[in-house]
Amino acid sequence: MVFKRLLGSLGVGAPTVDTVLDPGPVRPGSTLTGQVRLRGGQADFDVSRITLELVAGVEAEHEDGESEGVVVFERVTVGGGFRLAAEEERDVTFGVALPWETPVTELHGQALGIVLGVRTELAVAGARDAGDLDPLTVSPLPAQEAVLEALGQLGFGFRSADLEYGHIGGTGQRLPFYQEIELTPPPRYAHLADEIELTFLAGPGGMEVVLEADKRGGLFSPGHDALTRFSVGHDEERDWNATVEDWIRQLLESRTAHGHETHGHEAHGHEAYGHAPYGDHAHGGHHHEGHHRSGPGMGTAVAAGAAGLAVGVAGGMVAAEVVDEVGDFFEGDEEDEAEDEG
Repeated sequence: MVFKRLLGSLGVGAPTVDTVLDPGPVRPGSTLTGQVRLRGGQADFDVSRITLELVAGVEAEHEDGESEGVVVFERVTVGGGFRLAAEEERDVTFGVALPWETPVTELHGQALGIVLGVRTELAVAGARDAGDLDPLTVSPLPAQEAVLEALGQLGFGFRSADLEYGHIGGTGQRLPFYQEIELTPPPRYAHLADEIELTFLAGPGGMEVVLEADKRGGLFSPGHDALTRFSVGHDEERDWNATVEDWIRQLLESRTAHGHETHGHEAHGHEAYGHAPYGDHAHGGHHHEGHHRSGPGMGTAVAAGAAGLAVGVAGGMVAAEVVDEVGDFFEGDEEDEAEDEG
């Protein structure tokens, strides 16, 4: 899909820009490839810089509730320094390395409700314009898919996924947000947890798997969160069902983490977790506290089984919602830009 837009800030007769991504999904840590296609306007223009930005629709929690916004998580200059003649057509080929923590937007071809985009910015004749914005589709790494497959085969179902602004303390997290995948437990765990939240933090040397349980309270104890994390290599050969089941067991047995009740991801900053294995340092400046709420209508059930955690689309509801979210995301972003320019 290509979103065409006249470079409005440059006036009538300005160049136009289309960014065309190579077909198919990409994976975290891989290279995103494509072309920026320029068509000259009614006069010659000096193109000083062509920049690609990776953007994400992210939720932020605060005292007054939740808000949503757009976060730029990568910015790369892919060309520039040339004159584009009137009505000239020129293609600029690019390859952009995706951050290892780039969120996953699909599983088995089904959208998870995560909105990512590639925004093209063209700097021409001393003015800048954001150009076009294209949706970005990201499939899971092999280890991520193996964990999700195991969870599906163990009876867990997909509830929703979103991006949360903030850092999980005590981890090697690099981006200013993290992805949470909410899962419903199978019947044998339903008395222990309302839901399980899963976060992948991948790096070049491996991946951290962060699990959090929103737990049911007993007669004399209030419900609270328990959380834990594990590290795996990208190409490990494991009995993934047994591994993941052991992770879940450890998570649900830790009714109190580090000797006190924990809420949200605050406890990840505890020194017992040690140093981050996949990153130069751990970001401890922000701790996400509390629970986030599922988006409206995202509680689509998942048929778990041999296909793992493949998302079950009921009557096209998920697909339609994702389209709506993409539309809102793009339109909202342009409105923000207009306010900034004003």
